[in-house]
Amino acid sequence: MEDENIYNDIQKIFEDLPGNFNILEEQIDLEVQMKYFERSKKLREENEGTDYLESREELFLPDTGINRKKDILIGLAGMDDVKAYRIIEKFLKQAGEELRGWTVLALQENRMLLQTSLLEEQQFFISTGLGGKDRKLRYYVVFIGRDLDKLLTPTQQKLVKNELIFRLKPEEGEFESIDFFEGFCTSLVLLPVTADIKQVFSSVVEECNQYGDFLEEDMIITNVKVLSRNEILEIINKQDNSDFQDEDELEEE
Repeated sequence: MEDENIYNDIQKIFEDLPGNFNILEEQIDLEVQMKYFERSKKLREENEGTDYLESREELFLPDTGINRKKDILIGLAGMDDVKAYRIIEKFLKQAGEELRGWTVLALQENRMLLQTSLLEEQQFFISTGLGGKDRKLRYYVVFIGRDLDKLLTPTQQKLVKNELIFRLKPEEGEFESIDFFEGFCTSLVLLPVTADIKQVFSSVVEECNQYGDFLEEDMIITNVKVLSRNEILEIINKQDNSDFQDEDELEEE
């Protein structure tokens, strides 16, 4: 019941979104995002009014420390100046793996600041671990088989894929990929922020089960990250144990 309430609250937020929102398209670890925004808030409180354009050359020097570069990127991101945007954009082309996510966030933040100034309208930002595209968020869904020791048959695999693609179309969703493993299959899809996510995927399961009842009604849906096999099995086992405990409690009563 608690999960259902949370889901409904999230859907309500998305439904009430103004039209002027931006979605972070790249997949950036949520921990990196949290660190970026925490550091951004602290840095701007401490160094309000600092002109980071004067420090732009440090970004491109190999001897400049990672943390210093992160601070310069945050500083540039907070400047209402096209020059700052061009510097971040240029640095992104050579940013290594350790700084790429941080640089993308800085570029997105500065783009929104410039848009707000140009359009005289506050811009809103939506970011998830899996990113998105245009006005759609990326979701990772796991359909769980009735038999965790077996792969779905080729016919069942084709049915799941075709039904998923079919159910996405009315919602203006996009199919990206699907993979099959023993006991479950995983898929990456894009859906508009206002789509009824739960209904879309539940309808896939319902329709597939008309032809053999081979999928569990429960599924795993996340926009945080792509899960490993061990993480998926851990979630499934935790759910199974929870159901078993609930049955025991009912019997004792």
